[in-house]
Amino acid sequence: MKRLLVIGYGMTAHRLVAEVRARDGGDRWQITVLGEERHGAYNRIGLTDRLRGVEDADLKLETQEDQGLRILTRTRAAEIDRPARQVVTAEGERLPYDALVLATGAVPARPPLPGAELRGCYVYRTLDDVNAIRRAAETAPGKRAVIVGGGLLGLETAEALGRHLGVRPHVVEAAPHLMPAQLDPTAAELLAAGLSRRGIDLHPGRALQSIDAGRDGTVSGVTLTDETRVRADLVIFTAGTRPRDDLAATADLPRGERGGYLVDEDCRTPDPAIWAIGDCAAINGRRTGTVAPGYHMATTVAGHLTDNPTPPPPLSPAEPSTVLKLPGVDVASMGNPHATGEATVELTYTHTAPAPRYAKLILDPEANTLQAAILLGHPTAYPRLHALIGQELPAPAEQLLT
Repeated sequence: MKRLLVIGYGMTAHRLVAEVRARDGGDRWQITVLGEERHGAYNRIGLTDRLRGVEDADLKLETQEDQGLRILTRTRAAEIDRPARQVVTAEGERLPYDALVLATGAVPARPPLPGAELRGCYVYRTLDDVNAIRRAAETAPGKRAVIVGGGLLGLETAEALGRHLGVRPHVVEAAPHLMPAQLDPTAAELLAAGLSRRGIDLHPGRALQSIDAGRDGTVSGVTLTDETRVRADLVIFTAGTRPRDDLAATADLPRGERGGYLVDEDCRTPDPAIWAIGDCAAINGRRTGTVAPGYHMATTVAGHLTDNPTPPPPLSPAEPSTVLKLPGVDVASMGNPHATGEATVELTYTHTAPAPRYAKLILDPEANTLQAAILLGHPTAYPRLHALIGQELPAPAEQLLT
């Protein structure tokens, strides 16, 4: 049997293994997976639910080891020996491969600021990260937290800490408004008003200047660029990641301009035996950073490994699409809502009663197709419009919101 070695065991790697086993039936590939975490694969999208009380076991993704699948947790790959077709672990063990898939994911960004390494500062990426945040929130004497980043993850974290753990959250966002990649100023203002009513303090248009220490050497608060000081027991970094592509240097593999293993549209590196998928991959230099494209890559590679390279269904033109998952808050963005120009027209709809609602639809007027959308307070319209991205509208745009 041939040997398939997978480095990393996140959601994308889990999908790859499942796809290969379903197509191969265990006849061709002996699969070995290396995962650095002590846990097996789990639902990373659902990590915020851990702050809401969901148990670790509820997040785990099902994996059945047998003679055709070996999973090595707490195991770090240190080097790729391409001439020998072997991966060397941090413990010095050499693992041979006929095909190697890099699914090493990304690492969270910790800002290069004074105090960023203090006790009480946390990154948000893994199950262990979130468990540490939960324990700290439960025992924090002042029950105050600063969340750095007003994007999707930062807002979900703030809501979970406030609603379920009794922490008063402050969200710091350097951009002029919340969720700058997904929302326009009008939608962001309406969202901010709703979050403020829920007890979430918002600081848009400001960044961290420093993280301040108390007498015991732990976090006591932060100072913002406008000199505002916010007291805090916890500081949680949720803004930004970088691809984990350090193995490229050991194997002389090219990287994209913004990082990530450089691969073609089939997710193959210049070495025909090595592939890369998920957050660590840069397809023709472009990174995706969301789960749906990662699953798409996993299916693509599984097809090639099993001599069944039928392309998976194309990614929806609505990717990237975003839904903010907070109780009673319905915010969605699809396509690129900032991609406006001469070939597009914007339609906006705002209602204030009985509750604030807002929609922006970006159309190609010549083809009458929907290119992008922002929705606030329109929960039933999201699936309908998501399916119509890139398609000719079957009815007047306003009717599609009802």
